[in-house]
Amino acid sequence: MKIPNSDARVHVLDQNSDVWTVIRDIASRAHQEDAFYVMNIGEIINKYDQWTSKLPRVTPHYAVKCNDSLAVLETLNALGANFDCASKGEINKVLELGVEPERIIFANPAKPSSHVRFAASVGVQTMTFDSENELHKIKNLYPDAKMVIRIRCDAAEVQCQLGNKFGCDPVAEAPGLLRVARSLDLDVVGVSFHVGSGCREPPVFRRAIAAAKDVFEFAKTLGYEFSLLDIGGGYPGGRGTTIDEIAEIVNSALDAHFPDESVSVIAEPGRFFVCSAYTLVCNIHSIRNVIRTNEETGTTGTHRMYYINDGVYGSFNCILYDHQVVVPQPLEERSGAKYYESSIWGPTCDGLDQVIESAVLPDMKIGDWIVFEDMGAYTLPVASPFNGFPIPTVHIVIEENMRLIVDDMFDLTDGHFEMLRIPDNLKNENDTPYKLPTFPIQVGDSILDYVN
Repeated sequence: MKIPNSDARVHVLDQNSDVWTVIRDIASRAHQEDAFYVMNIGEIINKYDQWTSKLPRVTPHYAVKCNDSLAVLETLNALGANFDCASKGEINKVLELGVEPERIIFANPAKPSSHVRFAASVGVQTMTFDSENELHKIKNLYPDAKMVIRIRCDAAEVQCQLGNKFGCDPVAEAPGLLRVARSLDLDVVGVSFHVGSGCREPPVFRRAIAAAKDVFEFAKTLGYEFSLLDIGGGYPGGRGTTIDEIAEIVNSALDAHFPDESVSVIAEPGRFFVCSAYTLVCNIHSIRNVIRTNEETGTTGTHRMYYINDGVYGSFNCILYDHQVVVPQPLEERSGAKYYESSIWGPTCDGLDQVIESAVLPDMKIGDWIVFEDMGAYTLPVASPFNGFPIPTVHIVIEENMRLIVDDMFDLTDGHFEMLRIPDNLKNENDTPYKLPTFPIQVGDSILDYVN
């Protein structure tokens, strides 16, 4: 929910504080039991710095579908990123930030006609295609568009496969499509590919870039002079991951196949920027003990079922749609606690709403908190209030040493920031609960928002 006229704050973390400090402070508030996020803007800034240093020739076009929070979009826009949009809704949201149409690629190869008309009306020209029907559609609706042919080159190991839905075969199909485009007098300007979301096979980028080069060369025989290469997404963004190997392969492949820097190279990273920026914190509201018998040994034991206040219809839709493996971490582990074979369940009345099927967890009580890191990608944009359970609030923080960077990006004043301090005497049931400032930050006519 957006609150455009709120007196908003970003919580500044001093040298003695971190995201977990904030989590403990919020969780300790009297009457606090709702699930919530802590979003660290500094993580996005760090990721952008990593990208520009490791892939200096590749301009990132952030994949809006991954997390379309205005806090994310505002930050990346201020840093200088461009945007990959898949619909007129995403295009409109980005344009409302003041982003020029030239900084947007409409990277959906199968577009509804009304969305094509909208792109034409606002001047978003660059868009992808992978079929003959799409070419005829664009010819009828937006003949001045700058078209990018999307080829298929799948990684063998990915978190989410995309080639089963999009991308033409670079050898068997691409030449025929380019001939059709030429006959329709459409302006095809380049080649794109997407190896798959969450790529775990870095060498695939070398194969894909080589295949794109072959399409560039064929296009010359038809009179085209391509000027754009879009190397798509697939870049990991969780804690403990790195794009170093992918960057090394991409850079060497570009040197080998596209040494002429007159060819612009872009990419569509999503999870890379936002995955580690969000941490989700859930409260245990119910517990069920189930006696189970081991079929091999005949022995019995207690299986602990923990019910939390977010699930697969909310933030954990990433388990179903993004094949994410989430890792539960008790906020407070008690010394000497007994451990149980456990499962974690969401709050709805649907049996599908299972967050963790099996994990060994310490003995926890109703009211305890479980923390899930790396929850910024493909979570909030897909979450729903099914069964009447709310989508968690997002609290925004930034490290003190990043404060000046944010000042410069957004032209903010001291009034936009607040050092996070929660008085100890306001942390018991009998006192008035301390209320953290709400969001968004007001930045001109746009906002850094939160989800409620």
